[in-house]
Amino acid sequence: MSASSSDASRRHASPDLRREAMRRRVAELGYVRVGQLAHECGVSIMTVHRDLDELEARGFLRKIRGGATSAPMRTFHGDLAHRMHAQVREKALMAEFVVRTEAEPGQVVAFDDSTTALAVARLLPRRAPLTVVTHFLPIIRALADYPTIEIIGLGGRYVPSYDSFLGQATAEAAAQLQTDVLFMSTTAVIDGVCYIQSQDTVVTRRVLIERAERTVVLVDHTKFARRALHRLVDLAELDRVVVDPDTPQHVVRDLKRRSVAVEVADSSQ
Repeated sequence: MSASSSDASRRHASPDLRREAMRRRVAELGYVRVGQLAHECGVSIMTVHRDLDELEARGFLRKIRGGATSAPMRTFHGDLAHRMHAQVREKALMAEFVVRTEAEPGQVVAFDDSTTALAVARLLPRRAPLTVVTHFLPIIRALADYPTIEIIGLGGRYVPSYDSFLGQATAEAAAQLQTDVLFMSTTAVIDGVCYIQSQDTVVTRRVLIERAERTVVLVDHTKFARRALHRLVDLAELDRVVVDPDTPQHVVRDLKRRSVAVEVADSSQ
């Protein structure tokens, strides 16, 4: 296909296809200027701004001066692809630390839609048979081929930027179940309180916490430097909080002062 015909195809692409092309471009490069997107997609600057507004509202990227980024910022925790590759070592260490003592054969284990919870879920086959409750499609995919793990998927409104089901319908599905343990994470921790960027996530996660006999939250050190919009839960109300070894000591001391049951994951154990 010639360059001119390729340009024409882009100009006549549907808005959904054009926005998907923009999303992929921003995710690939990390940062793209508005002018570059307008040129590549064959549309006006104003159209690019409208498309980026839509993509930002869906959590795929963050608009900044002159362009858009997929990189995490203090008030934006990055798209799912970014989060999948962020703090991998810390997530694996915390997951190994908790799964030995929290996951037992025969349990009903719940997971939120965090990539930290995914690290725990990937270790579950060694503790099977188990029943898993989740609304996060990557966890369902990771465990789907294990016959000794029964999966209960929580449906509702699918949100592509989280690759999960969220909102009131998902919360209502979760409210019908009783689980033994919930593994979860959070977007940010401020003054001993978990904060989440999406209100739909808050609605779903609060019910998961309420319906779990025991809640274990895994928080890597970057979450203590982040900001997010919606209050979720006070860490002192949860049963166990695990942080990675790079968490500053003053942060750990502050959590203990707030009566948080916090532990530092130790690879030697």
